[in-house]
Amino acid sequence: MGIPIVRTLPALRSAVAGWKAAGQRVGVVPTMGALHAGHLSLARAARATSDRVIVTLFVNPRQFDNPDDLAAYPRTEDADAARLAPLGIDLLYAPDPDQIYPPGFATTVTVAGAGEGLEGAFRPGHFDGVATVVAKLLLQTGADRAFFGEKDFQQLRLVQRLVRDLDIPTEITGCATVREPDGLALSSRNARLAAAERAVAPALAAALRKAADAIAAGTPAEHAVATARAGILAAGFDAVEYLELRRDADLAPTARTDEPARLLAAAWLGGVRLIDNMPLRR
Repeated sequence: MGIPIVRTLPALRSAVAGWKAAGQRVGVVPTMGALHAGHLSLARAARATSDRVIVTLFVNPRQFDNPDDLAAYPRTEDADAARLAPLGIDLLYAPDPDQIYPPGFATTVTVAGAGEGLEGAFRPGHFDGVATVVAKLLLQTGADRAFFGEKDFQQLRLVQRLVRDLDIPTEITGCATVREPDGLALSSRNARLAAAERAVAPALAAALRKAADAIAAGTPAEHAVATARAGILAAGFDAVEYLELRRDADLAPTARTDEPARLLAAAWLGGVRLIDNMPLRR
């Protein structure tokens, strides 16, 4: 038996109202589809801690700064539903576009601070689109908890800031990055790598891990970051957009190692933009 799929807000709210009336806690995993093992790990985490679980599937046009990137994003709803079926997901919310952005929609949510720099600097408007759609999905689903992967770490911190500032009563849970055996962080974009590029791609995580360990061991952050940049390019990447050490709690720039911090990076490989991050081990 397949997962029930709903496409309208009234149908979603009707299902959730019944669960809430029974005193059940609802978990939600927001996605844009093209599901991989990282998404499934979020669904499992939601299943383990919630009475009911919703996975949302909506390719959000407002978080794409490049129209070609939006057009190329895979739409694989049938395959996604099949991958979720064994996990005991209660409902797949795949809203029609007008359920998210109805005619005349005129509101944009901007999160200052967390959305600035890093991804925010290189993808103008991206986080406004993320914040707007996440706010809508959390309010539409009425979820008690929402699950986001740490691979998109800046996004995680932005969403946590969003719910605090707007008093949205959803607890945001971050889940560890899921990686391939060779260290590459799972991403829907990985499928766009050619075989030769896929062989190079793990160098990003390897360089971040080496730099994080070096900084934790006392190497000045500036030196470790420069070495990591050079190593990524030497491995075959075309460009490094950013590679920075940021404070874990609020993503403020830091050079200190006496508080939780992590390296965050974005790099281009064969026309595919990969992002990753690595915490400093203490």
